[in-house]
Amino acid sequence: MEKVIFKAEKVRRNKILCFFLVLNLAIYMFAPQVTFAAEVEDIIKHLDQLYRSKTSHADIEMQIVTPHWERTLSMTVWTKGVDKTFIRITAPKKEKGLTTLRIGKEMWNYLPKVNKTFKISPSMMMGSWMGSDFTNDDLVRQSSMVDDYTYQLITPEDASPDYLYVELIPKEDTPIVWGKIIAAVQASDYLPVWQHFYDEKDKLMRIMNYKEIKKFGGKTLPSVMEMVPTNKEGHKTVIRFMNADFDSKLDDKIFTRRNLQKR
Repeated sequence: MEKVIFKAEKVRRNKILCFFLVLNLAIYMFAPQVTFAAEVEDIIKHLDQLYRSKTSHADIEMQIVTPHWERTLSMTVWTKGVDKTFIRITAPKKEKGLTTLRIGKEMWNYLPKVNKTFKISPSMMMGSWMGSDFTNDDLVRQSSMVDDYTYQLITPEDASPDYLYVELIPKEDTPIVWGKIIAAVQASDYLPVWQHFYDEKDKLMRIMNYKEIKKFGGKTLPSVMEMVPTNKEGHKTVIRFMNADFDSKLDDKIFTRRNLQKR
């Protein structure tokens, strides 16, 4: 009788041991995936909000370089949340007063020379802004990495141990021309290093480099963004943040069509 009880107890202990072994194996297998999923989401949210926050107000210079000419635009940019952007060019005199407004999915440009406001159609969002290598969408950031892309961490062949790499694929219902984007961020603080934009045939079309990390108020970010198209030799556009303020109170009247024509 004692032997039967001993065997039953031994079987029960073995079952419990097997259960915990299986449980530990499951935790080992799935915990890294959960960790990676949480980390990549944190990276994408950080990139989406880096130059926006709840509100932003910045003075910016845009240098447009081509093999035949070069020019620099000065502008002031206001943003509120992810839905509102207002841009006013302040120099040179030729372009002074040109303004851009985005509210939600709608965007307008005001041209002071002809005193007219033009609505930008969705099909034009990927068009060049002021002859630069940045698109309308780049400047007003209509698309959202969090909402408009699926994303995952990857490890390229030439990966640096100091960087994390994210592959972003546009969702099917979004009007985005890129086949994918590969983004590299510093592993220590998720600050962007570069982004590579590929077409639907997996051809590299342009490179965005982030440089000169500075602190504006309580926020640290790359103060220079350099866009280089790979299919236009000798072309590049450089954006420099001269100063910036984040999370300050902004008047809602800034983000109105009436404000487009104010000087």
